[in-house]
Order: sequence, then structure tokens, then C-alpha cells
Amino acid sequence: MQDWAAKIASGDVRALARAATAIENHAPEAAGLLSALGPAPPGSVTVGVTGPPGAGKSSLVDAMARALRRAGKTVGIVAVDPSSRVTGGAILGDRIRMQTHHGDPGIYIRSMATRGAMGGLAQSTANLARLIAASGKDFVIIETVGVGQDEVDVARVADVTVVVLVPGMGDDVQTIKAGIMEIADVFVINKADHAGVAQTEQEIRQMQSLSHRADGWVPPVVRTIAIDGTGVDELLVAIGKAREANVARGPVTPLPSAIHVDHLGIAVKSIESALGFYAGQLGMNVSLRETVEQEKVHVAMLPVGGPRIELLEPSDPDSVIAKFIAKRGEGLHHVALRVPDLNAAVERLRAAGARLLNEPRAGAGGHLYVFVHPASTGGVLLELIQE
Repeated sequence: MQDWAAKIASGDVRALARAATAIENHAPEAAGLLSALGPAPPGSVTVGVTGPPGAGKSSLVDAMARALRRAGKTVGIVAVDPSSRVTGGAILGDRIRMQTHHGDPGIYIRSMATRGAMGGLAQSTANLARLIAASGKDFVIIETVGVGQDEVDVARVADVTVVVLVPGMGDDVQTIKAGIMEIADVFVINKADHAGVAQTEQEIRQMQSLSHRADGWVPPVVRTIAIDGTGVDELLVAIGKAREANVARGPVTPLPSAIHVDHLGIAVKSIESALGFYAGQLGMNVSLRETVEQEKVHVAMLPVGGPRIELLEPSDPDSVIAKFIAKRGEGLHHVALRVPDLNAAVERLRAAGARLLNEPRAGAGGHLYVFVHPASTGGVLLELIQE
């Protein structure tokens, strides 16, 4: 094992490839080899690149590798791909992804299959990244599959996590609220020459205004055009600064968001009729019945674990709910989120240009709330409630 580890540390590519295969196949000798290699060199940086499909992650990783090589840095790339149902191996291979780097001894590329692992990463990815770092590579870049909001495991492996988006992906931008927002160290808007880049950045900023990282780091937003390298140098600078912020605490572990779903507001013509389904057929209990005079609405709250369903029946034909039903019919009216500091959230939203529909005021159950217009949230009326 010591001889094998020494060859890897000296840059022996064949020894490195054989070790990578052993790690990916969970071979018995893999654990002993990793122990012999020891921890990654202190100057090595592992960068995770994640985001929805179609964001141009592969092109961006390729551009990052080129820029790092120009700066005299060595690079290892782990490309995590979907598994082939036939062979179990990676569907996309490194020869397809980055043929232009063939023959460059300063770049090592390894494609590996997820093999059914959730979260966008194979189980052995962390060990593979550690192996490549031990071979002397200055940077190890992990490019994940691209499966959306579940793709958060990369944060447990990487020193810095980069989330890549592109303009015009409205629904995909919204998914980052469900998981990726908490693990991003740097946001990249790739294909920044396309229309809608400013709107995408505004949406990111608005979502950042609703949540704060425990360590105080505010992930920067970098615009890039990967195919011609625009913005890549700026991205590497941002990664360096994020690394400095993260070095004391180590890799990010996703934490529960300080924002929670409070309830889903459903507009109905008759609460009693709706309760025939929710209470009568589903067996749900009503925790609150009241009338909110200022909104001209009757309310029934039904707990669903932590969150609740809020049935909204108009008490006046001129109410907002009555007009909603007349225009769109019964159905989902809004989504309500609990925030730890409503006033601070309101100030951040105003500063970011979000459109608020009211000043904070008391609603059902006496809680303070404010509504945010669908134009600022990706098409959904959003209610923010004081925790």
C-alpha cells in the first residue's frame, strides 16, 4: 500500500487510475490505500459545481480548467454521470466531455456513475476527490449530474460549492429555495449573453434576502459565458474568497432553513363543503375557525404535521378571495412561509425591488404577515409570516 500511495503522490497516472477504479468499485484494498495516502494536501481546493440540467455545467468546468491551467495550476475533474441501465457505468464519458484536454499532464479527468445514489453524487465521490487531491492536483472540480433541488450532497464533499443557473429558467430558479440555496457558496448565471439575466439575478438576490447563512457569508452572483470564457476569471476569484471564508469551518453541511412552510391557502366557495373532504374523508382536524374582517374572509385551519392547510371562504362578494374564485375558480391561492424576522425580511425585499402588497399586519390567529406579489416570486402569491 505504501508503494502504491507513493506512486500516486508522485503523479503516476496509471497508479492513480487503478486506485480510482478500486475506490469506485469499493474494492477491499481501497480503504487501506486511502489510509496510506493520508489527508488531502492543505493547499488543495475541492470545488463542487451543481445546478439544474441545461445550465452548461460541463462547459463551465471546461472553461475553469483552462483558466486554472493558464494560471499554472493543476486540475482534477470528477464528472458524475447517470448510470447506464445496461452496463452500470457512466453514460457520458470523459473522452466525450473534454477531448481538448487530452495529453495535458496537468489535468486528470475521471467520469463515474451515480449507480443509483441520490443527491447527484455517487457514494464514493468523496474518496475519489480525496485521491485526486493526494496525487498533487491543486484543484479538484466535481461536476454533478444535474438533478435539481436534491443535488445537495456535493456540499459535504466540496470546500466551495458553485450553483450554476441560466437566464429564463424560472421554475428551476425556484427549486433552489428547496435545498440548493442553503449550500451555495457562489452563484453563477451562465449563458449571460441570453435575455433575462438581470431578472434571474434579481430572483437570486430576493431569495437571499429571505435567508441568511449561519456563518454570515453572502454568496456572490457571477455572470459567465462559458463557451468563450467570459467571467471565468471573476468566478475563480469568487471561489478563492469563498474558500477563505470556509476554511475555518471545513466543508458546508446543509442546515435546516430558518424559513419554514406555515400553510397553503386554498380558496373555496364553502368551507363546510370543503370540510366534507378534508375532515370527513381524510380525517383531518380543524384547529381554528375565525373570520378576518379586514380581508373579508372566513378561515379554517387544518394541521398537516408542522404546516397547515388554510381554507379561505369569502365573507363578502367584494373580497379578494371572492374575486379570485370568480376569475380562476377554487384552488391554491397562496403559499405562506414563516420567517424569523418579518420586519428585517420586508426591508431586504424592498431594497431588492420586490413588490409588496401590504404593510405587516395581524391576520388569522393574530400573526403578523405580508404578501409578496407573484411578479416577484416566480408566479406564486407568497405570504410571509412572523415566526
